[in-house]
Amino acid sequence: MTSQTTPATTATIVRLLREDLRGRTAYGAPQLDVPVALNTNENSYAVPAPVVEEIVAAVRAAAGGLNRYPDREFTALRGDLAAYLSRSGTPVTPEQVWAGNGSNEVLLHLLQAFGGPGRTALGFTPAYSMHPIITATTGTSWVDGLRGGEAGSGGAGSGAAFDLTAESAARQAAEHDPHVVFLCSPNNPTGTALGLDVVEAVHEAAPRAVVVVDEAYEEFARPGTPSALTLLEGRPRLVVTRTMSKAFAFAGGRLGYLAADPALVDALRLVRMPYHLSTPTQVIARAALAHVDTMLGTVDVIKEQRDRIVTELGRLGLDPVPSDANFVLFGGLRDAAVTWRTLLDAGVLVRDVGIPHYLRVTAGTPEETTAFLEAVAALPPDHHLRPEPEGQP
Repeated sequence: MTSQTTPATTATIVRLLREDLRGRTAYGAPQLDVPVALNTNENSYAVPAPVVEEIVAAVRAAAGGLNRYPDREFTALRGDLAAYLSRSGTPVTPEQVWAGNGSNEVLLHLLQAFGGPGRTALGFTPAYSMHPIITATTGTSWVDGLRGGEAGSGGAGSGAAFDLTAESAARQAAEHDPHVVFLCSPNNPTGTALGLDVVEAVHEAAPRAVVVVDEAYEEFARPGTPSALTLLEGRPRLVVTRTMSKAFAFAGGRLGYLAADPALVDALRLVRMPYHLSTPTQVIARAALAHVDTMLGTVDVIKEQRDRIVTELGRLGLDPVPSDANFVLFGGLRDAAVTWRTLLDAGVLVRDVGIPHYLRVTAGTPEETTAFLEAVAALPPDHHLRPEPEGQP
């Protein structure tokens, strides 16, 4: 007996597969063993030792009860998440909070409840690549909305090619009349944040849509960048999603969550799997939330490295997009795929997000940032759209 598949077996499975999934490629950022991994927007800093000790103690205390199902309503965790969100100055109650195994599961619940066959979801490309993928898994039709200008032109680095104005977003929302709309702020992969006027305009222009504002990187936003949490009151169709994977340095903990009207949260109970958040997941997330300030202690350092990357890449003749996230999208590359491979050969893994002439790099530790910048500085001139980058010999 062999575990190897055959062409005939593959063909059989493809015939059995849903037609709308045939030919698609599974999501997956490269997971490579390299000295400097800056491709998945993880927090490069380990969970602090005091928090690790509390996590271990919490899991040990809960382990004896693992013969019982977890709290299906994850009541205590919802309370902790509501308290954290309320620190922003906008009160959030536990009844407004929902959570899942990473924000992707939360997004899946939203599409299972409000999308589906015969329904449409709208997003504004380029944006988080999982939005259309999750949409497809639920049989929902996806519509690629457009941002301003043509991306990949190797422009001045202002981010104008990726801007989304209230007028443009509202016009497209009205045209397509979707059931779900995805907005990202800060946006992945561009790092650009949205004004609240965009959210308000889309919400008004798409009267039958659940409007989802994906704020996975909100903790890294520059001062003065508003959160859509402030718009929740009086808008039962508005949802704000968050994650503990980024600023909390908790990607392995797999905890994403959202805030919305209690009636919308209640609707998600119709589609979640029973006991979908395990007891260990709940207790380790609560242990982390008990040390919010410690867990977020690296945010300012990461923001400094992000801004350093923007400044230095500009000096090297590239076109970085000013960012409100923990990463930087940079253009001005003649062939992004070739540059990606050259950087990888130098031990630095960044992300090719599929935008011509652009790559994305995560802001890591100062040492990782230095290694990345040195690898970029060592690129031959023919990697640049401009043959002789400013400040280079």
